[in-house]
Amino acid sequence: MSAIVQTPIDRRAPSSLGGRVALAFADGLLVARRNLVTLTRVPTVFIFELVQPIMFVLLFRYIYANQFATLPPGFEYVQFLMPGIFVQNAIFGATTTAVGLAEDLKTGIIDRFRSLPMARSAVLAGRTTSDLLKNLLLVVLVIGIGYLVGFRFENGPVQALGVVLLVLAVGFTFSWIFACIGLALKKVEAVQAASFTVIFPIVFVSAAFVPVAGMSSWLQPIARANPVTVWCNLARYLSNGDIGIIDIETGLPVDTFEALVLKSVVWIVALLVIFVPLAIRLYRRLD
Repeated sequence: MSAIVQTPIDRRAPSSLGGRVALAFADGLLVARRNLVTLTRVPTVFIFELVQPIMFVLLFRYIYANQFATLPPGFEYVQFLMPGIFVQNAIFGATTTAVGLAEDLKTGIIDRFRSLPMARSAVLAGRTTSDLLKNLLLVVLVIGIGYLVGFRFENGPVQALGVVLLVLAVGFTFSWIFACIGLALKKVEAVQAASFTVIFPIVFVSAAFVPVAGMSSWLQPIARANPVTVWCNLARYLSNGDIGIIDIETGLPVDTFEALVLKSVVWIVALLVIFVPLAIRLYRRLD
């Protein structure tokens, strides 16, 4: 009777910083691949994520479009709407990070990961990376929906690529915010309720769907300070040029292109600086 000899896998952490980074990167890719495979096995999740922006597009494009009279003359509402839908869809799509982490906690797979000789950052990095790739596919599909309802990129292909990169950056940032929510609450039902409680005021008290000038006077400063308004205005500038961000009361752009880029980058970097370390801290403190 022959004995089965197993060769132990050497997963000792490399001594050099470069080796540890490479190991963490490889582990993160493995977790991202696992998440994407899981997504393909439950396609209904992706389908419902796609149905949601379609509903928003149809609702605002064909039901509420004629209610907004504060747009510049000759500027169609669909050109105002779709950049807001792109940003809104990225933020809504990021909730899957929180739900996915809560489900992994419930099934015990994260406890299994934590018992393995793998980088501690791999679970969070893999989750946010897989959601980034999923968001890329959703962005492409939602742009296609926009073209079906009359939207066009009027400012050139380079600027259109800029819109895609902006939306992906916003989605990646919110994935880390929702990772914190998932790790803090841990229960899927609580995570879902909390996520939409956070999302709705942030998205709807902004220029995502309507111009800020049409809101109540006391609400306008809040909407203008909202980073979602900044990202939507930058997406409109890239999609349409100056006309996408004209203030109907003054006839001037609400901001310069350079100011919108600076504000957008500052908001994204600031949120990442806050929520990436917080998510890592919450992950390390899991029981």
